[in-house]
Amino acid sequence: MAAAFWTDQEFTRQDYTQTKLPKGDYENCRFVDCLFSKGFLDNQNFVECTFEGCDFTNANIANTIFNEVTFEGCKMVGLQFDTCNQLLLSLHFLDCNVSIASFTGMHLPNIQFSDCRLHQTDFTDAHLKQAKFLDCDLENAIFENTNLEQADFTSAINFNIDPSINQLKKTRFGKDGLIGLLKKYDIVVT
Repeated sequence: MAAAFWTDQEFTRQDYTQTKLPKGDYENCRFVDCLFSKGFLDNQNFVECTFEGCDFTNANIANTIFNEVTFEGCKMVGLQFDTCNQLLLSLHFLDCNVSIASFTGMHLPNIQFSDCRLHQTDFTDAHLKQAKFLDCDLENAIFENTNLEQADFTSAINFNIDPSINQLKKTRFGKDGLIGLLKKYDIVVT
């Protein structure tokens, strides 16, 4: 049976927690205020799609393709991005709660997070060269063996990055955020 194909469609206020989103390819589609919480979005293909105000809390995204996908104002708590298909992966996050998520071991150069909450999000072993964390709250986010070369943290807050176990060549930080590089030393800065 051939996979379904949707292009240039808008899906508004749909509840996919009880009824699954039909399997298939979604191209240039827009999802507005949809519920995917604890649902199954596995093995889907999203190309040039936008999700606005959607709730993805603890959704299954295993083997799903996200190519040039933008998330705006979405709740994405507990998502395991490291299980999605990484071929042609390109994600953009604006004003989202991406807490307790996992990007472990992912290759995401140039990824952009703008005005996002990334509490306890795991970036262990990730390649985030030239990533942007603009006005993001990174409280208890995990950076271990992470490539952060040329990444931008100039307006990020509450991060804790150990320079001895991460790659930080030409990484940008604001003066107010420098304490986030010294936390392991238990230094008091006034």
